[in-house]
Amino acid sequence: MDHAQVPVLEALRDFRSRGDIAYGPPGHKQGRGADPRVAEIVGLDVFRSDVLSLNGLDDRRQSQGVLSRAQDLMADAVGADQAFFSTCGSSLSVKTAMLSVAGPGEKLLISRNAHKSVIAAVIVGGVEPIWVHPKFDTERHIAHPPEPDDVRRRLREHPDAKGMLLITPTDWGTCADIRGVARVCHEHDVPLIVDEAWGAVFPFHPGLPPWGMDAEADLVVTSVHKTGSAIEQSSVFHVQYDRVSAEVLKQREDLLGTTSASSLVYATLDGWRRQMVEQGHDLLDTALHRAERIRTTVGELPALRPMGGEIVEEGLAASYDPLKIVIDVRDLGISGMQAAEWLRKNRQVDVGGSDTCRLSASITYADDDETEKTLLDALRALTEEADSLERQPPVRLPEPSALELEQAMSPRKAFFAEVDHVPAEQATGRIAAEMISPYPPGVPVIAPGEVITDEVLDYLRSGFEHGVLIPDAADPSVRTLRVVRG
Repeated sequence: MDHAQVPVLEALRDFRSRGDIAYGPPGHKQGRGADPRVAEIVGLDVFRSDVLSLNGLDDRRQSQGVLSRAQDLMADAVGADQAFFSTCGSSLSVKTAMLSVAGPGEKLLISRNAHKSVIAAVIVGGVEPIWVHPKFDTERHIAHPPEPDDVRRRLREHPDAKGMLLITPTDWGTCADIRGVARVCHEHDVPLIVDEAWGAVFPFHPGLPPWGMDAEADLVVTSVHKTGSAIEQSSVFHVQYDRVSAEVLKQREDLLGTTSASSLVYATLDGWRRQMVEQGHDLLDTALHRAERIRTTVGELPALRPMGGEIVEEGLAASYDPLKIVIDVRDLGISGMQAAEWLRKNRQVDVGGSDTCRLSASITYADDDETEKTLLDALRALTEEADSLERQPPVRLPEPSALELEQAMSPRKAFFAEVDHVPAEQATGRIAAEMISPYPPGVPVIAPGEVITDEVLDYLRSGFEHGVLIPDAADPSVRTLRVVRG
């Protein structure tokens, strides 16, 4: 296919050059009605390119072929049979993918280190989750993806499961053996869905971890905005084989997705695909060398421990994303969250993620010598100033096994049940009726339907006292909890 073509961008260019005036949404009419104070900050061209597909560029049902051609080019670029754009982010795309495989009351294997958006899909869709617990790394206090044997065991225990949802890479860049898991799933004639939100660039350089489509997954969801150059909420479904019906996927997407899709998202997805096909290898090659330099230099700084290939050598993960710089800061005597706050306040450096043990920085092909130097200078300053930071109450991290809570009720039933609000000291042994997800990274420590334990409560309460954000709990201080009545 001719990857110099960019059907959405070309349609947008033609729309703007014609000077069409649309007598429908959006109400700002290509910026004519935009507040100049807003346009001064976000740019008038944002409004000029904010065009509704219907009666503008294209529409899936009254199609001039613009979007379908762009999606065909994307599929060809990454080796998928079909690709579909989503303008609602991968949080919604993963929900759509799950509901394309398992319906209400049906079983789906799910990595328990899933983001809260996955648990939300379980609740909304009424799916019965069969948790596949991740591989816990006690020394680093981090969860790596489950292995093929973990999936095989759960499929043997639940032969009526409709498929598997695998999250890889994790928020900390460690990756699953996708091919191994896919082959286990296919032995049982069920599809593998991969939430590969952080892996959009993987198809475009051999130095990156294996790409889900190359590793025999049936359906892969990526977030191009995370590591590529499309705007926020840019997500893509990639499909191959016949275990997931493309027709069903589109129906489920139509059920959950917006009817006012953003042409800005479509256009930037289209342009990013062209950029990657034409320049991706060289751009990523430069980024990989830059990331390795940064990792090496960080390793030479006192009390900072960057994570790298040892994760694979120790048998904890099948591979890792070298563009994700993950740094353990505990030897500084502070948490990753404290380090992140100090870097933002004192060096105007915003890291990608942080928790009690570490922080992370994503390196992309958009980085240059200046951003490399800024990051390293900031981390060097952190090591010099860490002793002056106020020590916060420690987070009491539980043993990994304590995080594997008993599922006593389906998440949907528990979430919609009659509830009591009880003090934390009375919540032990009760069934949770809410999600409680420390941010970042937003993986629920407690999901609806799970039995609350002392160890997990102690972890959450001490985390809050340290400064952990718990935004989805009814009581973010975790002094009280929503539990199933009875």
